[in-house]
Amino acid sequence: MIADAPFTVGYGTNGFADHALTDAVAVLRAEGYAGLGLTLGFQHLDPFADDWQTQADAVRDLIGDWPLVIETGTRFLLDPFVKHRPTLVDEHAEPRLRFLERAIDIAARTNADCVSMWSGTLPAGTSSEMAWARLVERMRPLVAYATTANVPLAFEPEPGMVIETVADVLELRSRLGDPEILGITVDLGHCVAVEPDGVVGALRQAGPLLRNVQVDDMLPGIHEHLELGTGQLDLTAALATLVEIDYRGLIAIELPRHSHDAPRLARSSMAALNEAWHQVTAATERNP
Repeated sequence: MIADAPFTVGYGTNGFADHALTDAVAVLRAEGYAGLGLTLGFQHLDPFADDWQTQADAVRDLIGDWPLVIETGTRFLLDPFVKHRPTLVDEHAEPRLRFLERAIDIAARTNADCVSMWSGTLPAGTSSEMAWARLVERMRPLVAYATTANVPLAFEPEPGMVIETVADVLELRSRLGDPEILGITVDLGHCVAVEPDGVVGALRQAGPLLRNVQVDDMLPGIHEHLELGTGQLDLTAALATLVEIDYRGLIAIELPRHSHDAPRLARSSMAALNEAWHQVTAATERNP
C-alpha cells in the first residue's frame, strides 16, 4: 500500500496466470495491493461461459470494494492458433466486437471503472487508411453500446499497433466526435518505448481523459514488459505527473510474461512503487 496516494495500486491478473483468482487476490492483499486489472479469459473469468454472470458476481464478491478494470488483452481467447486475432482492424472482426461487448456487460455487472482495449497491428496487405477506416467504423457501435451500459472505455495505445501513441488515441476520439465515454489507458512502459515526449509528456497529454494506468518498465524502442527498475522508466516522475494531473484511478502492475515469478514480483513492485512515492512526497515537502 502507498500511504496517502490519490490513486489506488493494483495488479494485473495476466501476471498471475498460474494462480487461481482467489489465490492471486490473497497474495495481492498480503503485499498491500487494493485493486485489480482483470484480464478476461479461461483461467479467471471466462467471458463466453454459460455462467459468466455468476463468475462475474463471484469476482466482485471476492475483491469487495477494490477498484476493478476489465482488461481485454487475452492472447488466444478468440483464435486458438493466432495470438490476439481477430482485432478491430482485421477484415473480419465480428468475434472481437462480440468479445468487447461482453467485456462491457461484465464491467457493468461488476461495477468496474472501465473496459480497456486496443486496436491491433496493421494486417498484411492492408493500408493504414483502410485500418483507420475499419477502426472508426467498428468503434462507433462499441461507443454506443458502452454509453447505453454507462461503462467507460479506455483505449490503450500499444507499440507497433495502428493506435501506438496517446496522440493517436486523441485522433481516434476526434474522428468519433470526442465521445465522453471514451478515455485513455496509458502503460508507463510503453511511454519509454514509443512516446515522443516520454512518460511525463504522455500522461500530461492524456490529462483528464486518463482512465487506466498500467505499470511496468521498458527500454526505448523495445516492447517488452520488464520488472520495475530494470528498464529506463522514471517511475518517480511518472507518479509525480499522476499527482499533477489529479489522476485518482487505478494504477496496476502489468507483467504478462512473469506469472512464473508472480509472488516475488508483487512484493518487489510494491517496494519500487513505495520508494518512488517516498521521493515524490519528499520533493513536495521541499517544494510545497
